[in-house]
Amino acid sequence: MLRNVRAGHSKLAIINPDLNVGSESLELGSPAFAYGGRLPERFTADGEGVSPPLVWRDPPDGTACFALIVEDPDAPVLYPLVHAIVWNIPADVRRLAEGAITADGKGVADGNVGRNSLYTEGWLPPDPPTGHGSHDYVFQLFALNEVPPIGPNPGRDELVAALEDRVLAAGLLVGTYSRGEDAPVGPAFANLRPAT
Repeated sequence: MLRNVRAGHSKLAIINPDLNVGSESLELGSPAFAYGGRLPERFTADGEGVSPPLVWRDPPDGTACFALIVEDPDAPVLYPLVHAIVWNIPADVRRLAEGAITADGKGVADGNVGRNSLYTEGWLPPDPPTGHGSHDYVFQLFALNEVPPIGPNPGRDELVAALEDRVLAAGLLVGTYSRGEDAPVGPAFANLRPAT
């Protein structure tokens, strides 16, 4: 009954016109999966449920910090399901290690971790309904010109409002996951390595 119900890619944070993302882009990738490739099971509710590793290239001059939001626009709800929020990632950081997105004080995340759609801090492992088709998990990274004034435990709306007029560049990475259908694992994205 919910097979054709999806929030929609047009509602992703990175599409929000108030953010004025512009033409500057960040190259964002993962050594664990290719852009558009299937997320390995260990990052989902069918496995260990840890967050995947992420790496990115140098941002534009003037970057003060980064913010990350991960959303599922294929969820059968009105708005994309938020799987992670991390903000105030230091400007000199170029990676998040596997398993780094955990509740503040419990893990190794660089930056502060906000609330996912279950109102908890940390990584919400992908858990799409069986037979609902492939879901996109969209990792959106923003380079910011200043640390946004934001509460200690922001949700999606608070984060997006705080990003307005502060985005210097943005990048995205899409991983997919599904249940109840064939979905081969894509090759690892090995070309992008953190700067040393």
